[in-house]
Amino acid sequence: MALPFPDLNPVAFAIPTPWFSVPIRWYALAYIAGILVGWRYALALITRDRLWGDKAPIDKTQLEDLIVWLTLGIIAGGRIGYILFYSTATLWTNPLQIVRTWEGGMSFHGGFIGFCVATFLFARKYKVGLWRLGDMAAPCAPIGLFFGRIANFVNGELWGRPTHLPWGLIFPNAGPYPRHPSQLYEAGLEGVTLFTLLGLAVWRLGWLKRPGMLIGAFLFLYGLFRFLVEQVREPDAGMPIFPLGLSMGMILSLPMVLIGLFVLYRASRQTPRQALAASQP
Repeated sequence: MALPFPDLNPVAFAIPTPWFSVPIRWYALAYIAGILVGWRYALALITRDRLWGDKAPIDKTQLEDLIVWLTLGIIAGGRIGYILFYSTATLWTNPLQIVRTWEGGMSFHGGFIGFCVATFLFARKYKVGLWRLGDMAAPCAPIGLFFGRIANFVNGELWGRPTHLPWGLIFPNAGPYPRHPSQLYEAGLEGVTLFTLLGLAVWRLGWLKRPGMLIGAFLFLYGLFRFLVEQVREPDAGMPIFPLGLSMGMILSLPMVLIGLFVLYRASRQTPRQALAASQP
C-alpha cells in the first residue's frame, strides 16, 4: 500500500510589497538555517581550546568572515556544479538560466568544491592552517546537509526509484508508482548520522588534535553514504547511462571515499598537537 505525498507547500510564506509579493521558499530557509546553526556550532568549537590541544585556528571575528566566504563559495560552486554535472546543455541553450538559482538546481559536489576553494583562499589570505580550518568546518557541514535534504523532500524533488516497501510515497510529477523517499534517507545518513559520528570524533576521540582527521572522516563517510543512497535514488533526468550501472552521484562520490581514506591514513600517523606541544621546550 503506497502512501500519498503530504500536502506540503514549497513556499513557506510571502512578503507583501506595494507591487507584488515575494515568496520565501523552504529551500532558501534551509540554506539560512544551515549557515546560522553551523556558525553557532563552529563557535562552540573554537571557544574550547582543549579540543584542539592548543589554541583554535581562528577567533570569533575571523569565523564571521569565514562564514561569508564559505556561503559565497557554496552557492556559486553548487550552482556551477549543477550546470556542469547535470545540465550541461544549459550553457548553450539558455545561459541566463545559470544565475536563476531561486528556481532550484544545486549540486552538493559542486558546492563542496566551492567550499574547498573558499577555504583555501581564506587560509592563504589570513595565514591559517588549511587542515585545521577544514577540521573545524567538517563537523558543521552535516547540519546544512540535513536541512537541505528536508527542503528537497518538501519540494517533492530528487525522489527515489519505484519500490514496494510500505513507506513508499507517490510523489507529485513522478508518475503513479510509489517511490523511495530518498531525500529522507539522505537527511538521516548525511545529516543526523554523519553529524553524530563526527561529533563523537570531536568530543570523545579528540580528533581535532590531529589535523586532517575530521576532513578525512567527512570525505569518507559522506562519499560512502551518498554512494549507498544512490542505489535507490532516481537518476537525474537527461543523464546518460554509465558503465556498471553507476550514476553521476556515484561517480562523483567514489573519489571522496578514496581521498577520505588516504587523508585519514595520513592524519592518523601524526602526533596529536597536545603531545607535540608538551614535548617542545
